[in-house]
Amino acid sequence: MTSGQHVSETQFSDGPSAPEPRMRAIVQEAYGPADVLHLAQIPRAKIAGNEVLIRVHAAGLDRGTWHVTRGLPYAVRLAYGLRAPRNPVPGMDLAGTVVAVGAEVTRFAAGDHVFGVGKGSFAEYATARENQLARKPKNISFEQAAVVPVSGCTALQALRAATRILPGQKVLILGASGGVGSYAVQLAKASGAEVTGVCSTAKMDAVRGFGADHVIDYTKQDFADGTGHYELILDVAGNPTLARLRSALTPTGTAVIIGGEEGGSWTGSIDRQFRGVALSLFIRQGLTMVLGTQGPEDLEHLAGLIESGVLTPVVDRIYPLEQVPEAMRYFDAGRTRGKIAITI
Repeated sequence: MTSGQHVSETQFSDGPSAPEPRMRAIVQEAYGPADVLHLAQIPRAKIAGNEVLIRVHAAGLDRGTWHVTRGLPYAVRLAYGLRAPRNPVPGMDLAGTVVAVGAEVTRFAAGDHVFGVGKGSFAEYATARENQLARKPKNISFEQAAVVPVSGCTALQALRAATRILPGQKVLILGASGGVGSYAVQLAKASGAEVTGVCSTAKMDAVRGFGADHVIDYTKQDFADGTGHYELILDVAGNPTLARLRSALTPTGTAVIIGGEEGGSWTGSIDRQFRGVALSLFIRQGLTMVLGTQGPEDLEHLAGLIESGVLTPVVDRIYPLEQVPEAMRYFDAGRTRGKIAITI
C-alpha cells in the first residue's frame, strides 16, 4: 500500500483467504490488580472510516488506564463493561507510525509519526480516531511522546479552566510529582506563576527539577495551615475537603479539582468535584473541575511547546510490553516521578 492510500472495510480475493493478521498485546479478562494482565497473541486491530491504524512504538501508563484495569470506582464499569472490559487490551496514550488510514481520514498518511490517544495501546498495533492524534514532536523519543497526551492535555485544560494566569500569581499544585503534576508545574512556570508543589519527602527533588519555586512535604506540613494563600490551586491528587481547599485560596481564588484517589468505591472523588462546582455558585471563590479530553488543537499546542523547549516530558521508567504487570505494580505503589512508558 502506498503512502496515503486508504483501506476499505471489504477486500475481495479470488484465492483462499489469507490468515488473519495477529499481534502481541497485553490483555485482561477481568477487572483487578496487575495480576489480571498477561501477554497474548490476538487478532490485529481493525480500523473504521474515521480511524488510523498505528504501529505502536511506545505507550504511556496513566491513571485512567489504572482505573479501567481495576474497574474502580465502580461507575467506570458502566462505560467500559460491567463484568470485564469490553476491549480486553488496556492502554490509551501512544506514539507510533501510521500503517493505514480509514476512508474518511484526511490529516494523516501511512508513514507519519504520530502521538495521541488510541484504543488498546498496550499492543503492537492500535486504532485511534483521527481527531485524537497529532504529529509527534521531532525532538523527543517515541517513549517521551507517548507519555504526553492524557496527562499533558489534562494539565493544560486545568490551567485554562481557572483563568488567565498573570505573572507573579501564586499557584499551588497538589500531586505535583505525578503525570499531570509534572506538566502542570512546567506550564504554570511558563506562564510566569510562582509555583508551589506538594508531594512526599522522597519526591521533593523531582518536583524542584520540574521547575517548582517552592515544595511542600505533605508528611510534615499542611498546605492549608494558613501560612500561604494562592490565586490558583490545582488539586491533582489526594482528597482534601472543600473547606481545606478554600482556606488556602485567596478570597477570589480558584481551585480546579482534577482527581483524587480516595472517596467511595462507587463514584470515587467525582461527588466532591460536583459539590465544589455547586458550592461555587454561592461564594466568591471559584471551585471547578476538569475531566481531561484529548483533541488535535491541544495535542498540537503541547507539541509546539515541546519543540520550543518550554515543556519536557518526564519519563521515570521504561518497561517492555511483557513487563506491563510489573509497571502497573510500580505505578500502584505510588513511587512514580512523572510518567511510566511502555516500549513495544
